[in-house]
Amino acid sequence: MFKAVLFDLDGTLLNREKSIELFINQQYERLFELLSHISKEQYISRFIELDNRGYVWKDKVYQQLIDEFNISSVTCEELLQDYLKEFKNHCVGFPHIHEMLEELKNNKIALGMITNGFGQFQMENIKALNIDQYFDVILVSEWEGMKKPNPQIFINALEKLNVEPSESVFIGDHPENDVKAAQNVGMKGIWKRDNQWTDVEADAIIDDYFKLPVILKKLNF
Repeated sequence: MFKAVLFDLDGTLLNREKSIELFINQQYERLFELLSHISKEQYISRFIELDNRGYVWKDKVYQQLIDEFNISSVTCEELLQDYLKEFKNHCVGFPHIHEMLEELKNNKIALGMITNGFGQFQMENIKALNIDQYFDVILVSEWEGMKKPNPQIFINALEKLNVEPSESVFIGDHPENDVKAAQNVGMKGIWKRDNQWTDVEADAIIDDYFKLPVILKKLNF
């Protein structure tokens, strides 16, 4: 049996697409008096487009929104601070993550997380999902001074867990930054299916975390 299972956060444990939709909807409602000259549909759809699934940081997103919609009633910094303060209140996890993590812990499997992003922001989102207590190691790229797919961040996590790559599995939604990067250091790479990509080469593919124990058993043979 594997000794450790490690996870990505955004798009893997955190349903970021649903979370961001909930957040931006509520941001428009909270700041309606400042944004009312823009339709809600326009504001939300353009934010999601500019956000590019989280790969564009929000200072650039909000500055672009201000420029495009001629927003003068609120600054880029104020919108960014609202995002930093409020996003955690809209975090939604994928189904069965708590039951899955509980089962892994009960089976004495070490748990780790490696996520790209800003340290405090990501930790607040992890706590909002109420999953932080399950993890033995959580590495956030800002605090580590490196990010996936850098192999060293995977190696650092494995060393902290005191396990070998061959004894470990990494689960993530990004084919290169997660799956391939983990495989490159000798781990098994499981792809959390995401409709953005097709024909992803992985050791296994998961749609529902309820099925993870069966997948892990198959990978052991």
